[in-house]
Amino acid sequence: MDNMHIEIDKKNFELMLELDQIEKRIRLLGIQINVDFENRIPVFVGVLNGSFIFLADLMKEITIASEVTFVKVSSYKGDQSKGKIQEEIGLQMSLKNRDVIVVEDIVDSGKTMQFLLDMIYKENPASVNVCTLLMKPKSLKTKFDEITYVGFEIPDDFVVGFGLDYNGLGRNLNAIYRAVTTK
Repeated sequence: MDNMHIEIDKKNFELMLELDQIEKRIRLLGIQINVDFENRIPVFVGVLNGSFIFLADLMKEITIASEVTFVKVSSYKGDQSKGKIQEEIGLQMSLKNRDVIVVEDIVDSGKTMQFLLDMIYKENPASVNVCTLLMKPKSLKTKFDEITYVGFEIPDDFVVGFGLDYNGLGRNLNAIYRAVTTK
């Protein structure tokens, strides 16, 4: 296998976004957040497990005072969304009157995002913004005004790498690969 094509758990993937492209985009997102939240202290809420690599790289670009916390929700098995979202790790801090930036690896149908936003708004934050590495506009079932920072809009492909997994594997890949559909 070359690094343009990989196989994970008997499924084939091809390169979609190279590390260099991803790093440049994260740098720009960081600059934008630093400007937008100047003189404020936002709380970055990383959504586990998928966002941890993106969030770590994003935080290296954040120069303003900020805090980080994590939540964990799940709705996927393999490459299919189960639809039912479960909270595995809830909020570990109060978000009352805080500027919240939810950090996601991908916004797909939006079901997980709706679940997260409902959870966060119960805390009465001052503001809520979403920063996602990937977004699938064609898959989105709901429009979210909170989605302010988007790394890349991608087609409705199943993707792995840079924190995204297939059956728990592939999160460690330092590029993003799309599943190759066999006709």
